[in-house]
Amino acid sequence: MTGTGTSIIPARLRSRRWVGLFPVAVVFMCAGCRTQEGDNGALPDPSLPSSGARVSAIEPPPQGDIAPIVRGEYERSQRAGRQLVVYVGATWCEPCERFRHAVENRELDATFPKLTLLEFDADRDSERLRVAGYSARYIPMFALPRADGIASGKQVEGGIKGNRAVSFVSDKLKGLLAEN
Repeated sequence: MTGTGTSIIPARLRSRRWVGLFPVAVVFMCAGCRTQEGDNGALPDPSLPSSGARVSAIEPPPQGDIAPIVRGEYERSQRAGRQLVVYVGATWCEPCERFRHAVENRELDATFPKLTLLEFDADRDSERLRVAGYSARYIPMFALPRADGIASGKQVEGGIKGNRAVSFVSDKLKGLLAEN
């Protein structure tokens, strides 16, 4: 496992081969999940006066290197007094979708009042993410970027399915943010 996360993978799953998930910022294991096609939503302006966690996604995703994209969002977030985290998920990943849904419904605003998540799709963006240092074995994955847009090496990944998925992922994300 990469970053600061701890392994929550049952022994029976550790021997499975996981298809190249090289996500960008963000945190959880999708037990038994393999990469599939997915997409992202629209990119909101983090400088707007708003509180609460937001998912900033890019659609259509710009071509080219990930680092300049992350660097631009990092600078906007800093100016707005917000914390940027790179989040990598997939539409087929239950913990990812539950977490995204909670963010979109503003259920995590009180927990993460100054958080901006820059979302990437593990399947579509994996190679570009890997080049910028954002790689993980499991999703969702949350990573702290450096000011230059490259991964800092501080990240958490993996999750659980079911009703506790959002709280599990939120706790991991809180731990990552506390490190910073």
